[in-house]
Amino acid sequence: MRSILLLGAALLASPLLAQDRKEEPKAEKTADIPPPQIVTKRMSGTFGGQRVDYVATAGEIQLKGDDGAPRAVINYYSYVKEPRDPNRPVTFLFNGGPGSGSVWLHMGAFGPKRVAIPSDARDDGAPPYPIVDNPDSLLDATDIVFIDPVGTGFSHVVGKGETKDYWGVTKDAQSVAKVIRLWLNENGRWNSPKFLGGESYGTTRSAAVANELEGSYNDVGLNGIILISTILDFGAQAEVEGNDMPYIISLPSYAAVAWYHNKVPNKPGTVEQFVAEARAFAIGPYASALMKGQALQGAERDQVRTQLARYSGLSEAFLERTDLRPSPGRFWKELLRDRGLTVGRLDSRYTGRDRDSAGEEMDNDPSFYGIDAGYTAAINAYLRDTMGFKSERSYVTIGNVQPWDWDLGRGEGTYYKSVAPYIGKALRENSGLRVFVGQGYYDFATPFFGAEYALSRTGFPQDRIVWKYYEAGHMMYVRDEDRRKLSSDIRAFIRSR
Repeated sequence: MRSILLLGAALLASPLLAQDRKEEPKAEKTADIPPPQIVTKRMSGTFGGQRVDYVATAGEIQLKGDDGAPRAVINYYSYVKEPRDPNRPVTFLFNGGPGSGSVWLHMGAFGPKRVAIPSDARDDGAPPYPIVDNPDSLLDATDIVFIDPVGTGFSHVVGKGETKDYWGVTKDAQSVAKVIRLWLNENGRWNSPKFLGGESYGTTRSAAVANELEGSYNDVGLNGIILISTILDFGAQAEVEGNDMPYIISLPSYAAVAWYHNKVPNKPGTVEQFVAEARAFAIGPYASALMKGQALQGAERDQVRTQLARYSGLSEAFLERTDLRPSPGRFWKELLRDRGLTVGRLDSRYTGRDRDSAGEEMDNDPSFYGIDAGYTAAINAYLRDTMGFKSERSYVTIGNVQPWDWDLGRGEGTYYKSVAPYIGKALRENSGLRVFVGQGYYDFATPFFGAEYALSRTGFPQDRIVWKYYEAGHMMYVRDEDRRKLSSDIRAFIRSR
């Protein structure tokens, strides 16, 4: 179970998940800091049906202190169409964690090359892993800059820099915003249409970075924010005793996964239809029942339990033992227990087989160990061999960036942390800004109903939020059909500005 918690914190850190504090890495002395490394290659490819000539850059940007000395080195990977056009859109992308490098979006979805792992929720096996041309890259519609924040990829502190200066919601956002401003300076792109996007905690980062870019008079105006597998409101989804919201938010995801694995009697023809039914039940009878607490008794309790069994795929006997509050961890283990299988957290299409079938929660997440080796090999082979970027450091795909500072400076208290208001404010104060939200039905790291809840509160102009759904999980692009759909959806979002 500890391995699951550590993995969960790495892919989607929560204020409530504690990890052992590790000694912070020591930075180099200022005199030993080499100049930024920048390598470029001219390349061509066909993306979105268009032939594009572009310059690929694997580079470093130094963030400096007030004394002008470097404090951190941030790695970025940019793809800029030739001939250069200062009015062409540019999109800044990163992953989440908060300790995750941009490898997943880079080598899985939007970079000009991608790693070809199985599309049908099978394990990626052993190397070699095919690194292939990616016609689904967005390069026909926008230039792209992938960013690895401090503690991810090759990015690290130097000189007098300390990780505590960068590891936190606001500190991290400030450093990424600085990188974006510096890149705009160096590339003459201040008047270009600008899009900002991330996956998982990267959506949290997107909200916080947007606040840093647009929240002062020295604005960097944005045309769009791209949220993929969204987590904004950590308070609503905090699995702490007494908080019933996580059960409500998880139920539509339970329904989708139960539908996928044929655990629903007389199931509807589409997952969308069944999810719509589960949504209505979750925010209606189920939410009302949980609010009644121990006063829920008799026929009403029986009726809610029967409906909950249908939408979750779990037995009424099991649900009664959970007091009608099945946690996601229990669901992953229980749904296919009769088949001796567990379902994945990141993508519940994946199944795994634990050491035995008697446990309460799964040993490990089959949807992560089913993809991690391929992505790690691909990013290292591409950057080191194809691009010629030299580094003795290990590329950190998923790192331990603890302790992470969750304080937003708004008096949220210990548990309630939400960056969603940053997006609402940005939409209200920038009439040209729109938001794209892409969610996988089979994603438990960031359940789609959590995003719907966070972005439907007071203060969010609903007519400028675009919703798209995919029949895969957290990294929906590992499924070939959904990678193509995601690419097409975001390409249309960018071009419709």
